[in-house]
Amino acid sequence: MELEELLKNYNIPPIAFGPGIARSKNYKFVNRKQYHGISRIVHGIERRVDKYVTRKKYVDSVVSGFNVGYRLLDFATSYGDGSLIREAIEKSGIDRKQLFVTERIGNRSQMDKTVRERFMRYLDTIGLDYVDLLQFHWPVTDCYLDTWREMEKLYEEGYAKHLGVANCHQHHLEEIFKICKYPPEIGQFEVHPLFTQKPLIKYYQDHGIIVEAYTPIARYDERLVRLPLLKKLEQKYNKTFAQIILRWHVQNHVIPVVRAMTYEHQVENFNIFDFELSEEDMAAIDSININSRLRYDPDNCDFNIL
Repeated sequence: MELEELLKNYNIPPIAFGPGIARSKNYKFVNRKQYHGISRIVHGIERRVDKYVTRKKYVDSVVSGFNVGYRLLDFATSYGDGSLIREAIEKSGIDRKQLFVTERIGNRSQMDKTVRERFMRYLDTIGLDYVDLLQFHWPVTDCYLDTWREMEKLYEEGYAKHLGVANCHQHHLEEIFKICKYPPEIGQFEVHPLFTQKPLIKYYQDHGIIVEAYTPIARYDERLVRLPLLKKLEQKYNKTFAQIILRWHVQNHVIPVVRAMTYEHQVENFNIFDFELSEEDMAAIDSININSRLRYDPDNCDFNIL
């Protein structure tokens, strides 16, 4: 089945909005005793005001994303306070059925065997009866297969509409295929022009798994931004650097997960469906690849700190 048909059947939008960490700023106290009397009261007020402002900005940014048109919400318990997402959904007035909401099982939940308990707390915090996509965040060694079995139970009970993985190499998927009742439908991992991951994408797609790309613009890495090729493409298509790269993802049948917290960037990232890159330009961007991973390798990382 072609990607477009899968997206239509699953009702999955072709671009995802990942607002990222949902926490208030943390104050570091080198010496708490430095605050006395009035100064301690004033500092306490400043902290509460800062918390309120930070939370409000986050909620307003998520609402703005919904207003622009994003419907695939990429969020996870490990990103922090799900109540802010709940507030944003309520404030936006969007019908729940119009959203495609993601949750990912954190590493600690896998290690502690508390997948179900923490997932249920997540649902309560975010104010939902189900999620559209349930993934695990990382294939934690000696844990992720048991996690998958628990996810399948939640799926059977109607708490998740679709099951997926994140940060899995081919060998991780092969192990899941051996034990699963329901194969993964969606997989997310790092993809960008500096790290195209063509063989892995092909493996996923050959097995009917939709690919989502995080870090899709390579965090504006200067090795990418400064390339004359991309500057020429910006002029050719009258589009920004980000729009060129995001369009490249879409034409490679990959869903980019963008994190834009300002209205201007949200609109910029969303407006990528009114032009098409030529085959030659697609191939040219493909050729940028230098296999430069910017995030963690699931085969060589410490799951305790992720």
